[in-house]
Amino acid sequence: MSGPTAQLALTWPVVFAVLVGALLHASWNVLVKSSTDKALDTALIHLLGSLIALPLLAIVGLPASSAWPYILASVVIHIGYYIALTGAYKHGDLGLTYPLMRGVAPMLVAMSALGTVGETLRPLAWAGVVGICVGVLVLGLSRHALDNRRATLFALANAVVIAVYTVIDALGARASGNALQYVVALFVLDGWPFALLVLYRRGAAAWPYARARWPLAAGGAVASLGSYGIALWAMTRAPVATVAALRETSVLFAALLGTWLLRERFSMRRIVATCTIVAGVMALRMA
Repeated sequence: MSGPTAQLALTWPVVFAVLVGALLHASWNVLVKSSTDKALDTALIHLLGSLIALPLLAIVGLPASSAWPYILASVVIHIGYYIALTGAYKHGDLGLTYPLMRGVAPMLVAMSALGTVGETLRPLAWAGVVGICVGVLVLGLSRHALDNRRATLFALANAVVIAVYTVIDALGARASGNALQYVVALFVLDGWPFALLVLYRRGAAAWPYARARWPLAAGGAVASLGSYGIALWAMTRAPVATVAALRETSVLFAALLGTWLLRERFSMRRIVATCTIVAGVMALRMA
């Protein structure tokens, strides 16, 4: 690396923080996948996230004016993310759709990093990114995975959306100079558009479901806010592509949670994929 990104480094504290964020991210995705109304649960989680972020905004303050174009762009792009996310979970298993979304996105971020955030990766860092992405894909894909064409298309479309908002938010967090202010302001606005769209389509029938689910959804909202806050903070201290790849170890946590909570089988293929992901993490740290 050279230029303004030369001082960015993936230190052990950053690695540990991103892994905690990955576990939080996997947790709220498992919650959505286990629900009977995935669109409504997604809307409820992020609407509650907006409400939780409101008092936090009063505490941490507004981000710099230079960050607002990125925040507004991210809010718009996240609408597409939620639509694709619920479509993927509606038509496919967590074990297929989650790895596809999260495994392809960091490769797209890494390939676009030079042109978007002015970062280049060393060969060992590239090996780490590829290792994590391959491990994530192996973890989720099976011989029959691509038979579910609709779920696959939703997941791949969402991978592109994830890559786009990752770069936008990384640039925005750096422009703001304060990742916490940026992510809190983003969450205050982010939950409303998709939630209002879903509530409008569901009508009065949404409220009994929301009343029953809100305690779980509140936990998911806290997990989502914490996960993304950690990721954006890390992207101000380490290269975006390496953080994006490391964050996708959430797929490993999702597989473990899926085995534990959803009784999905943890096969030998998943064990091999897990070892590949761990090797990729170590390569990133040594790069």
